[in-house]
Amino acid sequence: MFVQDYLLRGLFVRGEVSNCKYHSSGHIYFTLKDSKGTISCVMFAGSRAGLSFRMSEGQQVIVGGNVDVYERDGKYQLYAREIQLAGNGVLYEQFEQLKRELRESGMFAQEYKQPIPKYIRTLGVVTADTGAAVRDIIQIAGRRNPYVQVILYPAVVQGSGAAATIVKGIQTLEAMGVDVMIVGRGGGSIEDLWAFNERAVAQAVFDCSVPVISAVGHETDTTITDFVADLRAPTPSAAAELAVTDIREILGEISAYRDRLRRQMERKLEEKQSFLRQMCLRLRIVSPDYRLNQNKLAVISAEERLREGMMRLLEKRRHALEIYAERMKGLSPLDRLNGGYSYVEDDERRNIRSVKQVKAGQNLHIMVSDGVIDVKVTSWQEGQTEEGTGNG
Repeated sequence: MFVQDYLLRGLFVRGEVSNCKYHSSGHIYFTLKDSKGTISCVMFAGSRAGLSFRMSEGQQVIVGGNVDVYERDGKYQLYAREIQLAGNGVLYEQFEQLKRELRESGMFAQEYKQPIPKYIRTLGVVTADTGAAVRDIIQIAGRRNPYVQVILYPAVVQGSGAAATIVKGIQTLEAMGVDVMIVGRGGGSIEDLWAFNERAVAQAVFDCSVPVISAVGHETDTTITDFVADLRAPTPSAAAELAVTDIREILGEISAYRDRLRRQMERKLEEKQSFLRQMCLRLRIVSPDYRLNQNKLAVISAEERLREGMMRLLEKRRHALEIYAERMKGLSPLDRLNGGYSYVEDDERRNIRSVKQVKAGQNLHIMVSDGVIDVKVTSWQEGQTEEGTGNG
C-alpha cells in the first residue's frame, strides 16, 4: 500500500528535530514532531551530500522524502532525501528563554551551590521506580557502600503532571532529612526530558536545603535542572558514584587515621613519660630524704678528706720529727755520757759547769753512762792544767 501510494513517494514534512543521532555508518536517525504527533525519520549516508548543516535537538526543519515500512520492526518511517533548516523549535525556544531568565535571577550562580558531603548515611532518589536509572543507582550505591540507605521517591518523570510529582518528591525527601539527593532519569528525547526543564522543578531544586545531584539523560543531554543543581552528573550511574564514597576508601582513611592517632599517642605518651621522669628527678632532688642522703655523703666525703688530711699531716710531722730526732741525737746527754762524758749537778739539780760554782764540803752528783756517783768536794782546780793545787 505504501509503495503504490503516489503521494507517499514524494512528501515534505515540517517539524521539530528530536532524539537526533549520527550513526558511525554515516546514517542519521531522528524524530520529527509537532504539537499533534511524531514520526521516525532516517537519512542514509548516500543522501547526506545535500545536507548543509549539522542537525541538533530543537531545530525546526522541512524534510523531503518518502514513507515506507521498516519490515523488521513492523513500523513506517520517513526516509529523507533532503532536509532544509526552517528555524528553532518551540520547545528549544522555551528552553533557551527559561535558561536566560533563571541565569539572570542568579539561580545558576556558583555561590549558591552546596558542597556534596563525602560521608553519608541516607541517599534520596527522585526518579521512576521502573527503568535502568533506579536499578543502576541502587546497584552502584550498594556496591560502593552497602551501609548507605537508599530512599526512593517513585516520581513520574515524563508526560503530563511529571513536574509536580518531581517537586513533591524533592520536598518529601528533604523533609525526611536525607544527606544528599539524586534527581533524574534515563535518556530520551527533549520532550521526554521536558519535565526537568520546568520552572517549578528548577525552583524546587534551588530551594532544597539538601545538596542535589542532577542526573538527567545521557552525557550529551542538558536540562535546566542541571544548571540549578548543586552538582551535575553525566548519567545516573555517575551520580551514584559521586554521592556514595567507596567503602574501601573510607576503610583506608580510617586505617590511616588510626595509624596517625597511634603515632601521635605514642609520641604524646613518650613526652609525658619524659616529663614525669624529669619531675621525679626534681622531686628526688628537693625531697628531705635525698637532701639527708646528700648531706650524709657530704659528711662522709668530708670525713674521708679530713682523715686523709690528718694522715698526710701526721706523716709530714712524723717525718719532721725524725729529722729533729736525728738532729737532737747528736746533742743527747745520754749519747754524750755513752761517749765518755759525765754530767755534774748539785743538790738543787743545778748543772755544775765551773769550779767557781762549788765549794769545799759541797755534795755533788756525777751522772755517768751507767749510773750516778755521789761525791763531796774536797778540793778543785781552776784552768786546763794537768797538775794543780786546790783551794779550800
